[in-house]
Amino acid sequence: MTPSRPVPPAASPTLLRPRGSNHVGMRQFNERVVLQAIRLNGSLPKADLARLTGLTAQTIGLITTRLEEDGLILKQAPVRGRIGQPSVPLSLNPDGAFAIGINIGRRRADWLLVDFAGQVRQRQSLDYVFPDASTLLPDIHQRLNAMHDQLGKLKNRLIGVGVAAPFQLGGWHKMLGLSEAQSEAWNQIDLRAQVQTMTDVPVGFAKDTSAACVAELVAGRGRDLKNFLYLFVDTFVGGGLVINSHLHGGVHGNAGAVASLPSSLAQGNTTPTQLIHHASLWELEQRLMAKGLDPHAAYDKRALTARFEPETRAWVKQAANALAHAVVSGTAFLDIEAVVIDGSFCRPLLTLLIAETRQALERYNWEGLWQANVIAGEVGPDARALGGALMPLHANFAPDQDLFLKTGA
Repeated sequence: MTPSRPVPPAASPTLLRPRGSNHVGMRQFNERVVLQAIRLNGSLPKADLARLTGLTAQTIGLITTRLEEDGLILKQAPVRGRIGQPSVPLSLNPDGAFAIGINIGRRRADWLLVDFAGQVRQRQSLDYVFPDASTLLPDIHQRLNAMHDQLGKLKNRLIGVGVAAPFQLGGWHKMLGLSEAQSEAWNQIDLRAQVQTMTDVPVGFAKDTSAACVAELVAGRGRDLKNFLYLFVDTFVGGGLVINSHLHGGVHGNAGAVASLPSSLAQGNTTPTQLIHHASLWELEQRLMAKGLDPHAAYDKRALTARFEPETRAWVKQAANALAHAVVSGTAFLDIEAVVIDGSFCRPLLTLLIAETRQALERYNWEGLWQANVIAGEVGPDARALGGALMPLHANFAPDQDLFLKTGA
């Protein structure tokens, strides 16, 4: 028998080094390489940019002049106290470009306006029992226009919109208490096309949990981890997969679809339940409603207050055991270094859920596997809308064609 293997020591973060080319005809690519170097490493003087990108000092000088003229980078205060001329760090201009991310969920919609530095400038949200297309689509239009208009003189700096939503918003309609007609109505809507009619800038679409995984990859744990399974606990649990610092979509763009993971073996004519039935906030909603409590407390700090805490802790025990099963299964197939768990609930509840999941993992047999580290996500409830906003920023300014390539040579 192969003995259980210990967790290998965490690898040191890879130095992120986007590489440029000094060949003629590479102007746009090299500009993107320089922008990516600044984005990943912070403010940098020209000498450091040349060293990091492999471009000549002359090429860096030409590129940074153009980027400054285009309003994409800013000169910072000179750094003095060294021999020779003081160095002038260059940073991204937050007003250089903007993108809007829209998350359309089963219980809530969110709008984020994100600047060129990745910071959220505006935020709007709308809660509902379940979205009604006839009212939500006009609301999306109104809020999208309002965000654009509030940019004022910077309106022409909006470069795109990213929409994040479940592939089948009406899926598992019986659990949600919806009719087949209500479910089918949403499944027939092309959200990207609908939002595109509302704006002149390009609109992209991503599965909501994939968008959340993108946000974690770019702005969260992905800065240090190259391979991880991402689990996002929302009304329905979902996930994403990062391999070698890339978001891995799979054949149908559905990699990391942990909601459908069977929770047990099939026995005779019995169909096993899925992870969605055990580790989703929908289940906590049902527990709260059965006690005459507000089900929306599952998504905020009330979940751990006196009236709600007994039901919340009972759900956590159940959800943690189901998530542990997903962690072991994912580790066996993927041989990943970590599993990142996040969700659309308060941070204390996330801490509790991860602690219980780690305890549950101790009851599983890890023989023949390297145990993955289970850690908390850093982005939180904004992850899906933020991932949506990052899509157009990547499409317009990242040097690589593959989604969110982060490690260089």
